Amino acid sequence: MNSPSEDKKKQNQLKDLKQISVNDEIITPDQIIHEMQHHESNSQDEIIKKSSEVLIIQLLLLQKAKELGLDEDLSPDSNVAIEETIISRLIAKEVARSDEITEEDCQKYYNLHTNDFLTKEMLELKHILISVTPKDKNSKSEAKKLAMSIIQKLKGSIDKFDFLVNKHSQCPSKNSGGSLGRVARGQFPPNFEKEVFGLNKGLHDKPIKSDFGYHIVLVEKRLPPQQLEFEQVKGDIADMLIEIGHRIELSKYTHQLIKDAIIKGVDFEVGSVR
Repeated sequence: MNSPSEDKKKQNQLKDLKQISVNDEIITPDQIIHEMQHHESNSQDEIIKKSSEVLIIQLLLLQKAKELGLDEDLSPDSNVAIEETIISRLIAKEVARSDEITEEDCQKYYNLHTNDFLTKEMLELKHILISVTPKDKNSKSEAKKLAMSIIQKLKGSIDKFDFLVNKHSQCPSKNSGGSLGRVARGQFPPNFEKEVFGLNKGLHDKPIKSDFGYHIVLVEKRLPPQQLEFEQVKGDIADMLIEIGHRIELSKYTHQLIKDAIIKGVDFEVGSVR
């Protein structure tokens, strides 16, 4: 939470915002404030700067598109914002997009970034779910006690797992012996996932709580990330390199528009734009 002095400073910064002129077209302080909600930073100065840059570049692209007549024949009933359509037309017409990425280019990228091409860490899991009634403290307490007693029985004999799944689990996975199959990160709610992926192989000695209730978890296998072969990913690499190349060309194009423009009301250097 900001201190009163920090809040006052921010209010003063917004009060002191000036309009920006781009080739004699105006960007108002209200437009800058509206754009600021789309950006995050610890510094309000940085948010103001970034918001101003975005609005300047958008306006320059629109101006160039209109100069080329790319704002003609647009339907006002379109679901896509007219400004977005005009800018898209400009980029398609003016910014080079090369699809000439060779297999050698892809191989070089793969060799330099092999750690980026790994399968996700996976687990093979079984579980028994003891569900709870939301907002019922007694239900939660009883479910936890039952889960702990099941764990104690399994510590005595893990062979009882299938029997206890069938008797107690309230998850559809009971029909397959409690198996959740192979699971990767991103398939469970964050808090549950964090606990499960921190477990060692075997029976976890405490029930794990989730929004569904208490889980008795048995990790059957831990499957570490595996290296993906070049042939498996070369298509994805080619698409990525094409996109990177297109972004570089778009950056060059916007830099030239900025260089040729008359911009007033803000310190805006070509080198500051990425």
